[in-house]
Amino acid sequence: MDNNEAIRIVWDYMHMGHSLNKADAIMVLGSYDIRVAEYAAKLWLDGWAPCLIFSGSGTKYSDSAVWQRFVGSTEADVFADIARKAGVPDDAILIENKSQNTGQNYEFAMSLLKEREFRLERLIAVQKPCMEPRAYATCKIWLPENVELIVTSPNLSLEEYQNELLCISDHWVNNMVGDLQRIKEYPVKGFQIHQDIPDEVWGAFNFLVENGYSANLLKS
Repeated sequence: MDNNEAIRIVWDYMHMGHSLNKADAIMVLGSYDIRVAEYAAKLWLDGWAPCLIFSGSGTKYSDSAVWQRFVGSTEADVFADIARKAGVPDDAILIENKSQNTGQNYEFAMSLLKEREFRLERLIAVQKPCMEPRAYATCKIWLPENVELIVTSPNLSLEEYQNELLCISDHWVNNMVGDLQRIKEYPVKGFQIHQDIPDEVWGAFNFLVENGYSANLLKS
């Protein structure tokens, strides 16, 4: 095994393969990757749901050249502005810009919907391609049992993703490795539901950690 093979094994595991279906809302989890916002806006424009919820309080990513022009603005506000520029009207957008982690993304967004007495039967959650299972497992903690969840991400190949300008560093690989660790560790803390991790995937995780992709691991 080499780094490229290990990265691909984990990358493939991170794609859940959910099929899109019409929903009541599209929830967009903030991150360094503005393509998530662009994809979510396209989903709205294509009519998959009438409401876009942007969540996240992060303000900058020092190793992302693309994000530098947004320094000082929250993820949710930046993503919402991208959607507006794509043609999504203000009255279709809800902003939650206080959450500081994935659990709070959902907790605060669900509270916002509850305050507005929003009827939710199906939700589309949008995240980075390398974070689908974590987005799913966390959402299942906060989403009412009777609400159907679909997780999706920009349709990008591994090559397309890692060759883009905002992925020129190893930041995204470290994030993906850290997210995989959290898929394993967080269920016992009550932060996520359990998901099986095949031995091959966990072997790739260990290989990548041993080869230096450890910057986003949980602190012991």
